[in-house]
Amino acid sequence: MTKQPSVLGRRRSAANKVSRASYQARRQEIRDAAIAVFNRQGFANASLSKVAQELEIDRATLYYYFSSKEDLFDEIVGAVLERNHNLAQEIAGSAISPRRKLRELITAMMLSYDENYPLLYIYIREDLRQVSDSRSEWSSRMRELNRGIERAFIDIIEEGQRDGTFRKVGSADVVARGVLGMVNWTHRWHRPGKGQSAREIGQTFSEMALAGLESPYSTPISSSATLP
Repeated sequence: MTKQPSVLGRRRSAANKVSRASYQARRQEIRDAAIAVFNRQGFANASLSKVAQELEIDRATLYYYFSSKEDLFDEIVGAVLERNHNLAQEIAGSAISPRRKLRELITAMMLSYDENYPLLYIYIREDLRQVSDSRSEWSSRMRELNRGIERAFIDIIEEGQRDGTFRKVGSADVVARGVLGMVNWTHRWHRPGKGQSAREIGQTFSEMALAGLESPYSTPISSSATLP
């Protein structure tokens, strides 16, 4: 027997469809409050009650807008990853050079992390086993989006290796994951408004990656080489 949506669920769905300005504005306020709670307490320790406290409203009011903390987290993170995925595909499929593609994609990812702080850092640092067990459809979609972003990096590296822009220092997937690792690890130390900007960090990472891919080693590296 198909489970029918609750009255509150039907009202929430109807309001979403008509996109009333006040309803959508309130949802955004709730998303912003949830971001602050998720950042301070992590996903596992967060709750709608704590989001309600952040907004100084009663918890029952939140259920008109979101059914659970999972619903909140999914919508917030999913929207950002969708945008990043689409941007990565657009850059990788463009007609610009592989060198410029890599530079633009690295910088774009850093700018997104900064602009959406701390959303993606929360997602990166969470133990996603806690998030995904009861939400396999959402977690599968997030993995698909992340694979698409990684694939964009791999495609750019492979293109550069084919046309001679980049040396084959290793397999494209290893290089791509190394570059992504640099960007993702900034969740440990980067805070918007402190130190270097996201754009400056992205440009620095781009120069590091390009210098390694384009500049020949002064001496050949082999598995049998003896370190000094």
